[in-house]
Amino acid sequence: MEAELVDDLPDGDWQYEPKWDGFRGVLENDGGELALWSRNGRPLLRYFPELGKLGKLLPPHSALDGEIVIAQKGKLEFDAMQMRLHPAESRIRKLSAEIPAQFVVFDILLWKAEALHKLPLEKRRQELERKAKRFTLSPSTREKKDAERWLDRLEAAGLDGVIAKRTGAPYLPGSREGVVKVKKYKTADCVIVGFRWSEKAEGRISTLLLGLYGKDGEIDFVGHTSGFPAAVRRELEQVLPDMRAPGAISDARVPGGQSRWSQGKELDWNPVRPELVCEVRYDKLEKSRFRHGTRFLRFRPDKDPEQCTWREVRPRRRRGDPTVESLLR
Repeated sequence: MEAELVDDLPDGDWQYEPKWDGFRGVLENDGGELALWSRNGRPLLRYFPELGKLGKLLPPHSALDGEIVIAQKGKLEFDAMQMRLHPAESRIRKLSAEIPAQFVVFDILLWKAEALHKLPLEKRRQELERKAKRFTLSPSTREKKDAERWLDRLEAAGLDGVIAKRTGAPYLPGSREGVVKVKKYKTADCVIVGFRWSEKAEGRISTLLLGLYGKDGEIDFVGHTSGFPAAVRRELEQVLPDMRAPGAISDARVPGGQSRWSQGKELDWNPVRPELVCEVRYDKLEKSRFRHGTRFLRFRPDKDPEQCTWREVRPRRRRGDPTVESLLR
């Protein structure tokens, strides 16, 4: 099943669950041989061999839907997940022993050849809790207030939203009719550290490069933003070219290496003096970079560039914030 992105949690006959940030997978025992399939049908057990032990818990002709996750110090680590997609088996074995993954189950499809996927969700959940209780089950709730609390606090555990599923719907492969997701988009104030010219229109700025100050007082690249309103674009095109300062930002501060930004005409960029601050909306941070492009919201003339630090995107844990362990307890 797929999920449709919506702005607000729905009311009515819905079941709410945390949105786990990992790799979606179906765990299947087809006649005694365990398999773990990605959503596009690729085998995943090779990359997560430590999950092979789950074969002892899953009867033949049974299948469970869930998420492969890695947690460290109470927080999901998607970067550690990415490291698993490595061609060397020795590397995978080493990582699986050092930072083991777990499979969080949230739905039951088959059990001893019984086609439970045809049942409505509320009955499937009952069957899941009864038949697969030895697995790690994702928490769920029918109370919207609990889901709202999750949406407000789950960032501390590395989760990025809440899933809502229609309680009366059967499992619908490939469909978005019975599932929606709500993400709590976050905002950050970043320093504008460079820009790129558009390849389609001469004199047109297409992208801003964003930075945050590290503990050493240097600026790290964190991502980019584009898609400005016309008035903002005119202001940028009037101001930024005069702020160009070659060498003002060290290429060594660019995540992924200099070649990511400087190879090819399309990625040429113009560094500028770090004097302007803007607020952007983003959804997730990955490897010290915004996972996706951000949305420009506004300039922040009331904020000094030096105030734009990694605290913008890495808030301190608050008392009572959930951990992965407390959610799965």
